[in-house]
Amino acid sequence: MEKRILGKSGLEVSAIGLGCMGMSFGYGPATDKTTAIALIHAAFEHGITFFDTAEVYGPYTNESLLGEALSPFRNEVVIATKFGFKNAQTSEGLDSRPETIRAVAEASLKRLRTDRIDLFYQHRVDPGVPMEDVAGTVKDLIAEGKVKHFGLSEAGVQSIRKAHAVQPLAALQSEYSLWWREPEREILPVLEELGIGFVPFSPLGKGFLTGKIDENTSFDKTDFRNTVPRFSKDNRKANQVLVDLLASIANKQNATQAQIALAWLLAQKPYIVPIPGTTKLNRLEENIGAAYIQLTAQNLIEIEAAVSKIEVKGHRYSEQSQKMIGK
Repeated sequence: MEKRILGKSGLEVSAIGLGCMGMSFGYGPATDKTTAIALIHAAFEHGITFFDTAEVYGPYTNESLLGEALSPFRNEVVIATKFGFKNAQTSEGLDSRPETIRAVAEASLKRLRTDRIDLFYQHRVDPGVPMEDVAGTVKDLIAEGKVKHFGLSEAGVQSIRKAHAVQPLAALQSEYSLWWREPEREILPVLEELGIGFVPFSPLGKGFLTGKIDENTSFDKTDFRNTVPRFSKDNRKANQVLVDLLASIANKQNATQAQIALAWLLAQKPYIVPIPGTTKLNRLEENIGAAYIQLTAQNLIEIEAAVSKIEVKGHRYSEQSQKMIGK
């Protein structure tokens, strides 16, 4: 698979990474460990070298899963994990105090069975801790060799600038896809200016852009999409028009909706590396196939013209979760 470099950091990763959250957390019951490890190994065999986790996924179990799965080829992969929630529980609020960052780093290193974290993200900006203190703590961890690169997740422009001035950021991770394009307004220009890579999560709209979800789909009671306004039955019905558009484009390209959605992201900037998640081998292979689809300038113009006429209905997060974003 093609490799990409995240901004000016020199951190080289596969053009498509693997978001591992859903194997342990968020989308219903956790995947059987043997199945999950087999999937992670298959991803590596197909050329994926970039794996994303966090202490809150589980909590803790996702990091342990990756530590076990990736240990045979640890030096050939890049592992990203995150700090920033109190006691690794999103429900307990934010905690990016320097002592917490250090404690999380030490615990994550053990669970990941490694001596360094390749990319350490602040999961959400903590208004209670100056960004200079957060970045300074990670800078110290980098000096100690425990962390290689620093990143932020769902941060706003001011936080990005403050952090980058203390410790250059390798990447910003935020949601970005054909049904959530808000980063294009302020975030992408700043990343371009500062030389920071962009790692879109939910590049397939939390599964909606695959075409496998419709107004009649029911989610497991533990699936967080039950709390997402954009996934209400009425909004799913209204948003079907975007999936139908993707299907018509995909048919012309002999591809799937998911592949077109990912190929579109890859075509936006050379420093964009989406991290779709999955628990199924056939979906993994489908997503990887997107790296080999070359959309022409004309394709992109046609997609833009068509998508610009569609208004996506519903917020992407619950009101509570929305408060933690874009600080």
